[in-house]
Amino acid sequence: MKIVAIAASRIPSDTANSIQVMKACQALVQLGHDLKLIVPANPSPDARLPSDEIASLYGLQITFPIQWLSSFDRRLFTWQAVQRASSLKPDLLYTWSVHSSVFGLLARLPVIFEIHIQPSGWFGPAWHRGFGTLHGRKRLASITRALVDVLQDQFDVRLAPSEIVIAPNGVDLERFTSLPDPVTARRQLNLKESPTVMCTGHLYTGRGVELFLELARRIPSAQFVWVGGRPHDVEEWRVKASSPNVIFTGFIPNRDLPLYQSAADVLLMPYARSIFGSSGSADSAAVASPMKMFEYMAAERAIITSDLPVIREVLNESNAVFCPPDDVDAWQVALEGLLSHQPRRLMFAKQARLAVENYTWIGRARKIMDGFLKRE
Repeated sequence: MKIVAIAASRIPSDTANSIQVMKACQALVQLGHDLKLIVPANPSPDARLPSDEIASLYGLQITFPIQWLSSFDRRLFTWQAVQRASSLKPDLLYTWSVHSSVFGLLARLPVIFEIHIQPSGWFGPAWHRGFGTLHGRKRLASITRALVDVLQDQFDVRLAPSEIVIAPNGVDLERFTSLPDPVTARRQLNLKESPTVMCTGHLYTGRGVELFLELARRIPSAQFVWVGGRPHDVEEWRVKASSPNVIFTGFIPNRDLPLYQSAADVLLMPYARSIFGSSGSADSAAVASPMKMFEYMAAERAIITSDLPVIREVLNESNAVFCPPDDVDAWQVALEGLLSHQPRRLMFAKQARLAVENYTWIGRARKIMDGFLKRE
């Protein structure tokens, strides 16, 4: 199938949304589709990285064509991108933009709209309702069941059940094969040999950095490593960290994340009750599908996570330990319990690794595409 994908993400960049776009596109290509990705022109001097460097940045096994589309106004990009897509006569328009999904349906293109966050602003809900009411071959791919419920119950976005697919984020399992044991991984990364607690990802509001640092202060016998974050955020938190057993690595290419995650004895998802992304404009705590959750599962390490209802769409008590987001004492008890009991850590790790077999990027793409152009 000839697919044109449209995303408003800046590429290349270190944002989670750009990583997700690249992983989802790669999976569609791996299924045999001919795909071209259209994104806004990037003013960064790195915007035209060679394809092999883009592959390294995003941890890709294969590459695909990317077109950077210039626009006088970023808000016009979603319409201009659909115009460009229409000129390519695709079999399918695949987009993360509600505006492009509506424009695509108006242009009589088959459209898959992948949604990650609830509508916001004055006109956001109207655009989403427009996607629901317009006629045409369409499908909504939502990362969680909770997000579909929010669309229906809070924003009156209505689609037929056959037009909706629940597709959580995923992982490239092949990148997590033959990982070293924690001791060997720490040696390869020049980390000191001691019990290691790790969190990977950005340092945005709601990601639990305060909880992470408090645990480090309370458990000085372990080293706490936070992998990721933009330079100014990393520097800010390094200054705030009063515990000598805390390491902030800063940004690490996606290609190298499996090795870092394998260096941990316990991996944390210390989310607050409100989670904000790079723009800081929308709380995703009720609807999120964190990519690092699937990476943690694939790395086969014990996981402690904030007990948010949406996380339980994937994890459960057999493969993770749940703690209230704001109960530091509970986190301390859970973490000390796992660090002191290797068999229990290994049990949780094994169960998580078995469960993640159902969450590959390729399997996800296959589920989203299954029967789409065959439906009557």
